[in-house]
Order: sequence, then structure tokens, then C-alpha cells
Amino acid sequence: MSDSDHRGANAPKARKAAQYVRMSTDHQRYSTENQSDAIARYAEERGYQIIETYTDAGKSGLRIEGRDGLTQLLDDIQAGKTDFKTVLVYDISRWGRFQDADESAYYEYICKRAGIAVEYCAEQFENDGSPVSTIVKGVKRAMAGEYSRELSQKVFAGQSRLIEMGYRQGGPPGFGLRRMLIDEAGNQKGVLSRGEHKSIQTDRVTLIPGPDNEIAVVNRIFHSFVDENQSEAMIAADLNAKGVKTDLDRDWTPSVVRQLLSNEKYIGNNIWNRHSFKLKKRHVNNDPNTWVRSEGAFEAIVDAGLFAAAKAIFAARAQRYSDEEMLDGLRDALETHGFLSGIVINEASALPSSGAYQSRFGSLLRAYKLVGFTPDRDYRYIEINKRLRKIHAGIIHETMNGIEQIGGHVHRNAKTGLLTINHELSASVAIARCTQTGAGAYRWNIRLETGLLPDITVVVRMDQANETPLDYYLLPTADMILPKLRLSQNNGLSLDAYRYDDLTHFFTMCERTSILEIA
Repeated sequence: MSDSDHRGANAPKARKAAQYVRMSTDHQRYSTENQSDAIARYAEERGYQIIETYTDAGKSGLRIEGRDGLTQLLDDIQAGKTDFKTVLVYDISRWGRFQDADESAYYEYICKRAGIAVEYCAEQFENDGSPVSTIVKGVKRAMAGEYSRELSQKVFAGQSRLIEMGYRQGGPPGFGLRRMLIDEAGNQKGVLSRGEHKSIQTDRVTLIPGPDNEIAVVNRIFHSFVDENQSEAMIAADLNAKGVKTDLDRDWTPSVVRQLLSNEKYIGNNIWNRHSFKLKKRHVNNDPNTWVRSEGAFEAIVDAGLFAAAKAIFAARAQRYSDEEMLDGLRDALETHGFLSGIVINEASALPSSGAYQSRFGSLLRAYKLVGFTPDRDYRYIEINKRLRKIHAGIIHETMNGIEQIGGHVHRNAKTGLLTINHELSASVAIARCTQTGAGAYRWNIRLETGLLPDITVVVRMDQANETPLDYYLLPTADMILPKLRLSQNNGLSLDAYRYDDLTHFFTMCERTSILEIA
């Protein structure tokens, strides 16, 4: 045996390790590729062989919810399914920016309890359990959490400043208004159509008056409510009888009319921070004193005095009812419908708004309890289902029209709903409802049509209120290995590679090209 062979036989065997990498959106240098490179250098220097990688791409470190990579790592360790004894992590912040430093320590302790060591490759201390490393690690964990708190405050301050400058922070413009895109210098670039978003970070969006006929309808709604003492239900019925559709191309309802009558954007005011979801905690309704306001930010399309009169009617309507009268009305609604929900309350012309019940009794659930109603499920699903069925039919119609407009041929099977395009491509259209977990995260569950096996499934992902499409996923059946998918707000390249803001790409796929043009 040669000297080199002898040295190779006696060389220490590489220790097996796993790596955990996480990328958030706070800085490019923390990309998963850069982390992996740094960890690989550390592993080579320390004699580790990386045999497993757990990744969370584009995930916040504030909570463990939604971090499938870290969750899987901990599950594997607790189940004893690992062939490694060490987990390599770039630094403390990549393990997490938990707001409670003890939570970060707890997840590391799960590993330690199972005999798995966690090593932080870019930190200036050895994670060896010594008093010094324990103290430094505790400080680093607190600093990681504090970074997120400071960033949240800076982002909030920046968004507040944009609101005060008159810029819009998301959401549809509303009936009678339009979204105008503005560049960094304040020049108008054009009106954004429904479903369009800005693509340049320095661009801003503001509201401008819409078509004259819509502005006339808005003012007619206010005059009907204030001058003619018509209820929201009467106004909605009148608009529907005249064939007037909302900005979302739907029928009017009393709750939609009420929202229009109470929204200050029609008198030019920009309001933000009614609700908040800071640091991935639960959504909360904020006190009006904490709302960010900018008066006169937009051009008003309703007289301020007329709006104030409508506001006074709402206030008087809520005040003229005693607590018992409001609860009696709620009991009547419960007897009529068999259940209660915010939509049921808002659609009942004899009742104050659901917001009035929340304000008077602290929450709708407390008001429900006072009239003996305990929801055993979220009855909003009943109303949402009705709305989503209409939306689905509308999207089918819109999709077929879009295909025909670019010269394609499409046939819809009346029994299965499957679309056959140009006699060769089959497609299914599915609506993905937005749901909220107990921790406040948003999820979209998708059930793929495995029986019909379409070539492609067009998934329409709804916004948080399940009112309008948020975006679209074009999922080829051949690439989908699971019959069910669960989407979060960010899903990684394996799924988000199929995401589009609208159906333009799908229509392009369906466009027919002549043989001569191809040649």
C-alpha cells in the first residue's frame, strides 16, 4: 500500500450534517444560494458532509407557521428519521426572527434533546453550550426579533407618509373611481384596468374620477338615501332593475350600497390603517384615532355636505336603537334565517349595520351570544359560496370570449364544464377561495380535476375578501403530482412559476396560427 493510500485509509470519516436555509425579502445577500455557499465552505473546513437540505424560500422568520422547511426538519428530528447529527444554519436570523427569543431557543432545544447539534456558520461564537455562547446567542436572538420590529415601524411610517401624500395602498378603486398610475416625477402614466398592477417600484397609484355616467349614479345613490329617505335595499333594487352593475360587474346589494355611502374616498379623503396585521400577528380592527388620514388627497365626486348628511343618518340610526332593540332585531333575523352572519345583518334593512353591532357590543360573536346563537361553523361560507358561483360563471364567460376574440375555437361541455379549445387542448377553470388560519395567515386550497384529466387547470385565486380575483395559476396536469394543493401568499418557484396577473398568457396559448405563417 502506498503512502497516499495509507493516508486515505486513515483519514477521518466525514460527519453527516443537514443544512437549513431561509430567504426572506429583507436583503439579497441572504439568498438561499449564498447561504448554501457559505455553509458549504464551513462544512468543508469542519469535515462535514451535507446529506440533506431543508429550505424555506421567500418566508418570513417571524413565525414557524408557513415555514414548511423548518417544520419538516423538526418533524424528522423528533421522529428519529435522520441520518445526521448536526444542522448547519447560516446565522441566528436565518433560524428565525421570532418576537419571543424563547421560541427560537425552544426549536433549537428540540434538536438538542434528540441529540442533534445546531451550528451557526457565520456567527463569531461556537454554539457549544458554554456560558459565553449562551449569553451571546440570547442577545443575538433578541436582536433578530428587534430588527423585525424596527423594520415594521419603518415600513409603517413609510406607508403612512405615502397615504398622507395622497397615494393609494392597494385595493380596487370602487364604483365611480379609477386608479391612475403616476411615475416618480408625479407624471400620469395611464389608468390601471381591473387586475393590472404597477410594475416599477417607484411608481405610485392615486384615485381619479371615473366615467361621468358612474359619477352620476354615485350621486344619485347619495341623494336617494339623504333626500328621498330610501333604504339601502330600495336603492339596490332600483339599480338592479335599471340594469346598472357594480364596478365588479355584479348586482347591487344593500351592503354594497352601504359601503359606498360610508366611504370617504368619494369626498377625496385617503384613509388607511383601519385594520392591521403587524409582525404576522392576528388581524385587528384599529381605533379610529389611529387611522392614517389625508383629507383632500383625491378629487371629490360627491359634495362634502351630502356625504356628511349620509354619515349623520347612519349615526342617528345606530343611536336611536337601545341595546335591547338591537338584540330584538337580531333575534328576528336569527328566526328568519336560522343563522347569523355579518352579511345577513347588512342585508337586513330593519337592522343597523354589522359594524354598529360590533361597536355597541364589542364584537359580533358577543352579540350572537346575547341572542343565544353559537355558530358551529362559519356561516359566511354560505354567502361566499353564492357569490363564488356567480364569479365562476362570469370567469368562464370571460375566458371563452377571450379565446374567441383572438381567433380560437372553444366548446364547453355542459355536463362537466370542461373547455375544449381548438379541438385539441382541454382546460378546467377552478376558483380558489381565500381562507384564514387561526394564526392569521391566508391560504388557498385547490382540488385538481383528476377524473376528467384536463391538459391545464386555470386556477383563479381570490383576494382576502373573496370579492375579486387576486391572480391566476395555469397548472399543467402533467406537472402536478398531487390532487390537492395548498397555496400560501408566497409559494416558491415550483408553484409561482405558473402564476400570472391575468389571463393574457393563457389566451396567447390558445391563439391559432396559420401553417403558412409558421413556415
